[in-house]
Amino acid sequence: MGLFTSKPDYSKIRTKKNKQEEKPAPAWVKWAKCVTALVLYLAFLYWVKSWWGLIVVPFIFDAFITKKIRWTWWKDLEGPGRMIMSWVDAIVFALVAVYFVNQFFFQNYKIPSSSLEKSLLTGDYLLVSKLSYGPRIPQTPLTMPLTQHTLPLFNCRSYLEWPQWDYRRVSGLGKVELGDIVVFNYPAGDTVAVDWPYDFYDLCYSTGQQMCQESGVEIPPMRGQDTEAQMAQFNTIYGLGKQYIQSQRNTYGDIIVRPADRRENYVKRCVGLPGQRLQIKDKVIYIDGVAQPQPELVQFDYAVYTKNNNVLPDALCAELGISDEDRAKIMDHQRGMPLTRHAYEVLSSRTDLVDSIVEIKDGFFGNLYPLDHDYGWTRDNYGPVWIPQKGKTLRLSMYNIALYERPIRAYEGNTLEVKDGKIFINGEQTDTYTFKMDYYWMMGDNRHNSADSRYWGFVPEDHVVGKPLFIWLSVSPDTNPEAPTYRWNRLFKWVANIK
Repeated sequence: MGLFTSKPDYSKIRTKKNKQEEKPAPAWVKWAKCVTALVLYLAFLYWVKSWWGLIVVPFIFDAFITKKIRWTWWKDLEGPGRMIMSWVDAIVFALVAVYFVNQFFFQNYKIPSSSLEKSLLTGDYLLVSKLSYGPRIPQTPLTMPLTQHTLPLFNCRSYLEWPQWDYRRVSGLGKVELGDIVVFNYPAGDTVAVDWPYDFYDLCYSTGQQMCQESGVEIPPMRGQDTEAQMAQFNTIYGLGKQYIQSQRNTYGDIIVRPADRRENYVKRCVGLPGQRLQIKDKVIYIDGVAQPQPELVQFDYAVYTKNNNVLPDALCAELGISDEDRAKIMDHQRGMPLTRHAYEVLSSRTDLVDSIVEIKDGFFGNLYPLDHDYGWTRDNYGPVWIPQKGKTLRLSMYNIALYERPIRAYEGNTLEVKDGKIFINGEQTDTYTFKMDYYWMMGDNRHNSADSRYWGFVPEDHVVGKPLFIWLSVSPDTNPEAPTYRWNRLFKWVANIK
């Protein structure tokens, strides 16, 4: 019986075994790891030019050499505590790593709309390179990784509004070039109604117009009035609509302001660079007076009249890349169906299916930029506009102030007032302004179905996110979400090859 009166202490045996297994690494190995980590970290600090990060150096040294801080204290725990903390440690490490990669190197982006079809399709997932144009130092640094502005499930902000850092971009591999497809933050997304997915400014103005019409108030045409009168009329109608939107919280949600890097992501093609003069004439873009070639897959709207108003066959639509959404527009002859040149030629030859195809003529299809001045422009005949360039001085006038009011006031942080035919910036009368940032003109390849710079104006350089590299996944929106159709032929297609 004496042999079984006491139990062996297995914890001591286990501890002894663990100590035998965890043999210390040779000193040169620890120093090699430490030096490698420090070199990489210091190179990163030099790249981003943020020397505040030097306070982390002693902690890196301790983690490899001195080991005074017990970074993995939870490994000494017993039972479920150790398992829980191991998961917490792994999750925190993964979130930090994802935040770091997303912020400075690569980001995922899903094409949400048809504005770039048929170049990029709704349901394409893109790998976006932030190295191409240089990553931005985070303006809103405290944010949940893998979110843009809203925390899923909780439906609240996924970022803290403090601290807010000034815009700064580190060196990249290049600059935005003419024809590049670019991901950027939506410029007019500074103020949003959280339950309304579209432009807040256009929403308020359109709502104000509708309220005036319903009340029998006649709105005089803007064209023909002087600039100051047009601005005043816009502000009155806009204010009326905004007041109504604010009162309808159950419909539109809260009205909030978002910092530049937390605004919605958009993707368009850059068709105008800083310092260039852009004009659209009969759907053709002119840069400094020179006509630009159209993208290979550019689309315009056509009224398609089929035999007996029949729907186009599935096989033909699949061959031409016509989505269910586009095919449904056959019955809407006013707005039309978007077609590439190839699709137009094929359908024109199918006299067994199609009676005629009529090009949709220019007309009113939404409020154009700037909302507070009617220049008589249309979506197919727009401009000319000079695209602001950093360091360049523009002579302001009562004719062009409406075009540049938003960049001067909203993007570059000045006060601007037009009074008695004079322009006041930061309280001082002036007729010139020197821009602090570069700006770009962005448009979709689906020209008649794209909310782009024609509707909300210039894209400031501090809104540029990055350049899409390739499509890593493509899912057709026309299929059942429970049984999606994958477009395998689009996988790993390089965006740079889409011209």
